[in-house]
Amino acid sequence: MAEAEEERAPPSDEEQPQQQQLSSSAGGPADTQPTAPTEGTEERAAEVGAARPQRSDISMETSLDQFKIRRFFVLRPGTLNQAIKDVEALVDEGVDGSIHSIWLMAEVDHWNNEKERLVIITDNSLLVFKYDFVMFNCDQIQRIPLNIIDRISHGQFSFPKNSLLQREGEGLRVFWDRLTEPSFTSRWNPFATDLPCITLTDHPVRSVSDTFASLCNVQNFQERLKEAAQKAHAMKPFPGKANGVLVLKQQIHIEAYVGLMSFLGNQNKLGYCMARGNLGF
Repeated sequence: MAEAEEERAPPSDEEQPQQQQLSSSAGGPADTQPTAPTEGTEERAAEVGAARPQRSDISMETSLDQFKIRRFFVLRPGTLNQAIKDVEALVDEGVDGSIHSIWLMAEVDHWNNEKERLVIITDNSLLVFKYDFVMFNCDQIQRIPLNIIDRISHGQFSFPKNSLLQREGEGLRVFWDRLTEPSFTSRWNPFATDLPCITLTDHPVRSVSDTFASLCNVQNFQERLKEAAQKAHAMKPFPGKANGVLVLKQQIHIEAYVGLMSFLGNQNKLGYCMARGNLGF
């Protein structure tokens, strides 16, 4: 009996691995093969792989965007500082007063054409400069007395119902003669300069750095312009105008329908000083 009990005793620790190896080998090759994935798992894996963007595509898009941005001459080292010095020298302290702030913005005209602009807010004036960042020369100055500004509206851009044009982002429109409506000739003349308002929006280089982000910020520009205009109204009231500036949150409407010229110009950034590449053969 004692000998039988010893035969039925559990195997020792040294004998257990041997038995496990025998049992696993006895199962045959079919037991060691991994289970095949179900059809649903394969479909989900394919969908996830298709939806996940490739790293190479992301890097190519990022580098392309950076290349396009770097073509602006205003980003060249020293260019913006020189431009600011040039326009500051054109401020007439006897008429405009002291300089409050300087901004880099884009003007959108009544035909939806974008144009690069430097803007200065002073004690008495809103100065809009058309500056050539290639030749370092100011081509045009528009002086708007702050005490005649009566309305500032800001919001998304909008177009007529049947218009083929569209524009993303927000804009700011400054009015200084609400009683005078632009004539039919002025509204349909793409070169008209007698409109009683001006529309401004962000410059494309606003995302390059914190410095340009502050120079191109439309919201901050609106606040600074409102404060300066309110002070100008209090110091020098304009006859026949209410003292104060009305700020409205509303769409910036551009009455343009086809705008082939503006479409081509805006797509190629013709209103900006940019490197256009080699045109020779």
